[in-house]
Amino acid sequence: QVQLVESGGGLVQAGGSLRLSCAAAGRTLDPYSMGWFRLAPGNEREFVAAIIDNGGSTYYAGSVKGRFTIARDNAVNMMYLQMNSLTVEDTGVYYCAARRYYSLSTSASEYVAWGQGTQVTVSS
Repeated sequence: QVQLVESGGGLVQAGGSLRLSCAAAGRTLDPYSMGWFRLAPGNEREFVAAIIDNGGSTYYAGSVKGRFTIARDNAVNMMYLQMNSLTVEDTGVYYCAARRYYSLSTSASEYVAWGQGTQVTVSS
């Protein structure tokens, strides 16, 4: 099973940007479609963005569309989430996840591997 490690979280002011990274180990990322999810205090885990195995198609939650960009580089087994125009509502722990199917999915239950999460805090 692929192992995932997120990095890049931190504290940023509203309107700022952060770039999250997800590094894979143990297996290559090629066979997996990937996703980002987030968990805010008092909320359920929320889908953020997904990308298919070759990076050719992406999908975003409505709340982040136009502000966040998901990307991947299979040559170095990395996935990224560029987050711009951050708001306080984007605060939470961000997780990357892998799903061993070609297609996109917004359902956390369909992902088989998860990272430990990275904290993103947006201050007003």
